[in-house]
Amino acid sequence: MDTNELKFLFKLLGCENYRSSLSGNTFKSFKGKNSICQTLGDRDIIDYSREIASVKILPPGQALLKLDAAEIPIEDKELKILENVGKASGKVAPSKIKSSLKAAEKEEILKSLSSRGLIETEIKIKKTKAEVWLTARGIEFLRDDFVPKKGANPTLSLDLLNNYLRFLRKTLQMKSEQPGITTESTVEITNITDEEILQIIQKLDKEIGTRNYLPIFYLREKLQPPLSRDELDKALYRLQADDKIELSTLQEANAYTSKQIQSGIEQNVGGPIFFISVE
Repeated sequence: MDTNELKFLFKLLGCENYRSSLSGNTFKSFKGKNSICQTLGDRDIIDYSREIASVKILPPGQALLKLDAAEIPIEDKELKILENVGKASGKVAPSKIKSSLKAAEKEEILKSLSSRGLIETEIKIKKTKAEVWLTARGIEFLRDDFVPKKGANPTLSLDLLNNYLRFLRKTLQMKSEQPGITTESTVEITNITDEEILQIIQKLDKEIGTRNYLPIFYLREKLQPPLSRDELDKALYRLQADDKIELSTLQEANAYTSKQIQSGIEQNVGGPIFFISVE
């Protein structure tokens, strides 16, 4: 891990819930932060807000545009977006695709077209209002696996060192606590009810516009931390058992990054559980 990556992580440890806006004061003047996010994100140490950076039409999409209007199996607004993507000579940014739709609705249509293999999408870090956060794997790495190497790591400021020491004290205390013992730290981690999770699912679906078909990675971004991956998975299974949500698998992976796909719940048979629908 190079100097800037380590400083980036230690700055993140000083943020509430190890989460921060990339354009906020914490990282406003930090050089190379987008590259660092991608590198650490590939290692599952952090994650960040993503968006479709560009799209291009694929042969199945071109073939669909040649069908008679009565035979086209997509909605009119989806067809208009596909037609405009098809007019580009190569990759095109979503902002350059002519449409009267709002940006969020346009992006969801692009994801839908990609999931059906009609277009190819390129996913990158969001240009505006992007957030970055420490993952569960990142917490484990910094708590259990990170070892400073002589000559490989920078001299850290006292502020950054204090961030790391506070992080270690908090996470090591949580790790050492025995099951059944309730402390202030454990209350902070587990005091989210299933009903509150259900409300968060509904709120995210409305904000993002996923039409009651919320990809699970959005919920993980919101709730991990404070919840662990296992705690959130168990809560979703309880909500499913109570007939409050329906969990479904991912069939077409083209619209999502490998990181987003890995956020699904693995099963012994079939693809990962990936979508959440409220009953």
